[in-house]
Amino acid sequence: MENIRRNVYVDNAATTAVSEEVLAAMLPFYKEIYGNPSSLYELGQQAKGPLEEARATVAGCLGAKPNEIYFTSCGSESDNWAVKGAARAQRRKKGKTHIITSAFEHHAVLHTCQALEKEGFEVTYLDVHEDGLVRPQELEAAITENTALVTIMYANNEIGSIQPIPEIGEICKKHGVLFHTDAVQAIGNVPIDVREQNIDMLSLSGHKIHAPKGVGALYIRAGVFIDNFMDGGAQERGRRAGTENVAQIVGLATAMRRATDTIGQRVARLTPMREKLIDGILQIPRSRLNGSREHRLPGNASFCFQGVEGESLLLLLDMHGVSASSGSACTSGSLDPSHVLLSIGLPHEVAHGSLRISFGDYNTMEDVDYILEVLPKIIERLRSMSPLWDAIKTGKVNYDQYM
Repeated sequence: MENIRRNVYVDNAATTAVSEEVLAAMLPFYKEIYGNPSSLYELGQQAKGPLEEARATVAGCLGAKPNEIYFTSCGSESDNWAVKGAARAQRRKKGKTHIITSAFEHHAVLHTCQALEKEGFEVTYLDVHEDGLVRPQELEAAITENTALVTIMYANNEIGSIQPIPEIGEICKKHGVLFHTDAVQAIGNVPIDVREQNIDMLSLSGHKIHAPKGVGALYIRAGVFIDNFMDGGAQERGRRAGTENVAQIVGLATAMRRATDTIGQRVARLTPMREKLIDGILQIPRSRLNGSREHRLPGNASFCFQGVEGESLLLLLDMHGVSASSGSACTSGSLDPSHVLLSIGLPHEVAHGSLRISFGDYNTMEDVDYILEVLPKIIERLRSMSPLWDAIKTGKVNYDQYM
């Protein structure tokens, strides 16, 4: 194959580069306004003001109140705090021990639910069907008098499917059940109003929207009481100990304001790129798009290619300067196929040949053209070395139903 080298980063669902605007907003808090915001002296109070301004900014982006925003280290911490904190509080106060989630949540939720099962909680894992969508009627049917919490992600991190969150929120409100959503992938891609959508708790992370790694937030609706996840000092109104990372919190707020203010422009720019990519890739024989094409994040496209190993595909793409993934970055070291792809009904042999491409603010239509130029050649090369592909071509193995 021709030795071409470009730098095309299309793994924005995994992480993003810190923007110049965010970096500029953060810098003063590393060398000039570096005081502890819990301190009474002037240097500390100089940091306290921007911290609370950032809280108000994040709240405004979600339709929340500033006193409902708690800063954390990441989306995973926010998920753990929301799910464990709510479940344990509901058991202690009301004796409820049933949790409802979906089969393809991020591992920050799935593994948390599995840990709670060891504590005696019962967890219902809803089917997400071939299109990667939870059915609200199935969720409602799963609610019992013992249900303490429903936790359904806003948009899936691997296949990009957007869940019917307003409908789910309405059902939970109707039955008096707490509702948490992991909105890490949705921020900046989907308009969110926690009050209109009846969301009780919402997790988010900075590094998906051009803020740094290591900062996130949890929205907890006023009146919802959950157990603390981290004990220690009185920071975050006594609910999340640890000196606040003011620089990164300011960066998070800066990124969130820009992301939410420009949702319309981002959707209008990324959707044509995504659609051109999907149309082009589906021209490759024995390829498939994973999840709903309609209810999908504007920059996300997930595919499977029969007779191809995802790891080899990523390595050859990298040799051509394309940085992509085969699923969640959190499990990229695993040899097992994605639990997300298995949850939508794909067999191991098909799920192993997956590719996730996620566009962001710095991608262009030229990036799409380049991927469509190099990817078919890579697929052809890998299939020429694949015994499984030979079996598929000769009809010894048949995966037609997964096309």
